[in-house]
Formats: sequence, C-alpha cells, structure tokens
Amino acid sequence: MREAREARTMSELSILEDRGAVSVTGPDAEKLLGGLITNEMAVLDTAPAIYAGLLSPQGKILFDFFVVRAGEGYLLETARERAGDLAKRLSMYKLRADVSIRDVSGDYVIAAEIGGDASVPLAEPAGAIAFADPRLSALGVRLILPSPAEIGEQFGARVPAEAYHAHRIALGVPEGGKDFVFGDTFPHEALLDQLHGVSFTKGCFVGQEVVSRMQHRTVVRKRVVAVSAGVPLPAGPVPITIGEAEIGRLGSVAGARGLALLRIDRVAEAQRDGKPVTVDGIPLTVSVPAFATFAIKVSHETA
Repeated sequence: MREAREARTMSELSILEDRGAVSVTGPDAEKLLGGLITNEMAVLDTAPAIYAGLLSPQGKILFDFFVVRAGEGYLLETARERAGDLAKRLSMYKLRADVSIRDVSGDYVIAAEIGGDASVPLAEPAGAIAFADPRLSALGVRLILPSPAEIGEQFGARVPAEAYHAHRIALGVPEGGKDFVFGDTFPHEALLDQLHGVSFTKGCFVGQEVVSRMQHRTVVRKRVVAVSAGVPLPAGPVPITIGEAEIGRLGSVAGARGLALLRIDRVAEAQRDGKPVTVDGIPLTVSVPAFATFAIKVSHETA
C-alpha cells in the first residue's frame, strides 16, 4: 500500500476554473435525475461517478456532466458558465417532486489529475470527492474540492489547465462547448455513445427516441474525431474543408493536434479520391480515437 501511495504522489493536477457544480438533493432527487438524463443512476451503486447528458426533446445535447453522490444527494459537475442554466432546466422538470436544485459552483473547486493510475485510490484532501473519470480510464482521476481548496504538492504537482486539455486532446476525448456546440449536437456526434455517456437499456429519458433511432442507423455521418498536422493548428472554431466545401469545424487544439466535429463520410470520400482535408490551407490527417468503435467510411445514405 505504501508503494501505491508513493506512486500516486508523482501525478500532476490541473485546476479547471471553467468547471462548476449543481446540487440536487431531497427524497426525490434520484428519481428525478433518473427520468431525465441519458445514463442510468443505478450505476452509482457500484461506481463512484457516471457521465451523462441532458437533452432537448429533439435529442440534442443541452448539457453534459458527471454525477456523483454527495451527502444526501448528488453533485453534477458541469461547465461553470452553464451551471445556472442547468439548475433552471432541471427545475422546469421537478413539478411537485421533493427536490432542491442549486448552482453551487462557488462552493467547489474542480481539479483533474494527469497521468495517474485511476485504478489506485488517490490520497484525497479533506472533504474532497475523488472519482476515476468514467469516460476513459486513461484520463485519470477528477476531484471536487470544497472552496477555498488548498492542494499541496503531496496531491500532485500543479500544472496549468492547458496541460490537462492537451492530455484530453491526445486521447481524443471531446468537451462540450469546446468540441461541440450545446443545443446543436446529437450524443452520437459528440461520442457520448463511445464514452459511456448513454444507456441504451434504461427506461425513457428526454430525447430518448431520437437517440435510439441514431443508435440503430447503419452510419452516423458526423463525429468528433482526431486531427493532426505538420505545423501548429489555428485556434478553433475554424472551418475544415475539402476544396471549397466545409465539412466541419476545428475545436480544441494543442499544438499540432486537435479535435474536430466532421462529416466523416465526406472524409472517407476525400481519402478514397486522394483529396486533401484542410484547415486554413493546412493539410490534416484525420483519425478515429483509439477507444472508438466506429470507422471512417463512405455513407450510402442520402445527405
């Protein structure tokens, strides 16, 4: 056990100032969330966290977040600038449910570990909630800490948030608001189906019928994929083109690597025909993240 703790102190930790939290408490909290979000609340019986989204009735992502147990209720870790809107949206659905919903972003600090072994428990600061990122184990551990938080070097060397995002981009994991637009992106396009963000066996949730239809399509034509170049990429969002035709937009960037939401059937056609995919005139290599189960291939469906 001593060796595990010593190994964990070698990790790096980024404070993610753009992340916040929404508190959902009360006797009906689990039932309310279970009927709304894309994932199964029962997973929390055996795992410390779930990744999920709240969709529009048309099946597009309005919010994405992590759900963890906290005291007598739950915390939803989400984009800080959208936490207030998430609390309002959830309140629209509560009707007579015995639930209290609050934006508590000011009460917490969110941090992400880089390069740690998520299978080994982290030595947590007092009052913190630590959980392995449920999207992908290689992302490491996330921390929700009471604010103001004092994180000493024993919990990992502090590195800028850019270091975390470079790690995330290298793994091919998108983030809402950076790699896809809230309110205009389906879960499959944002890889929620690939990153354990959707349950296809649970009961109804908002937008479930649309998501189910997409799951049973032969090809999902738009996906977030990895892109790379021989030179540093421009800061997104920037159009990605084949000739004069725009096929998507560049999102997060770290040096010569980035993520982009693209028409992958158009990419497949370009690869077949020997046409370059470019951003600002820079030729791109387009690839599927290592964890993904889909492939870049020509769609035979009508555009």
